[in-house]
Amino acid sequence: MSSSRKLVELFYDVVSPYSWLGFEVLCRYRTIWNLDLKLRPAFLGGVMNASGNRPPAVIPNKAVYMITDLNRLAQYFHIPLHQPGNPFEVMFEKGSLPAMRFLTAVAEKDTSGGDTVVEKVSRELWNRIWSTDQDITQPASFSEAGLKAGLSASEVEELINLAKSQPIKDRLKSTTQEAINYQAFGFPLIVCHVDGKPEVFFGSDRFELLAHCIGEKWLGPQPEKPFSKM
Repeated sequence: MSSSRKLVELFYDVVSPYSWLGFEVLCRYRTIWNLDLKLRPAFLGGVMNASGNRPPAVIPNKAVYMITDLNRLAQYFHIPLHQPGNPFEVMFEKGSLPAMRFLTAVAEKDTSGGDTVVEKVSRELWNRIWSTDQDITQPASFSEAGLKAGLSASEVEELINLAKSQPIKDRLKSTTQEAINYQAFGFPLIVCHVDGKPEVFFGSDRFELLAHCIGEKWLGPQPEKPFSKM
């Protein structure tokens, strides 16, 4: 195991269930792989538009497969991921732009030094949309998520207001453009900086290759319980 910290960026959007899988795995490996993990909330819709990609859920056969795939992956990764009642409404009609602006505001104010607050709020938003089938578009939803993540009511109110500001909107656009500059076509997008060179991985199923790239070992989705039963 290398002793030097490895800079890894995770570009993600909470509307993406596969991003949740990648997020939790990288958080679990942060210490084990000695990662300097940078959480980069971005807007998936902007990446899809810029790349000309189409969401898998709009292609009938892929949509059917995705349901089965996510059920399997939830068990394998040991994440409480459950399909919302109306996935199409959640992903395409409501979307995630307000949520990602809120997370960008959280990131702007996070002084923990390790994206700790961003991590907690992101997880709460994923839990709402992909576990308990709750809204992630309204201020009251951000308030609930922020409070559960340990923020005070006044902090949450400040962040909700900040999320509406032009600087935060511009920062989200900028972060999304960074992902596009890495030739992103979807999320999660993981960028490992190895010897000053970015190595880009798409999806939540490239961790064996990622580990090889940074000189570490893949110990399964639950590294504290190596290669647990699927």
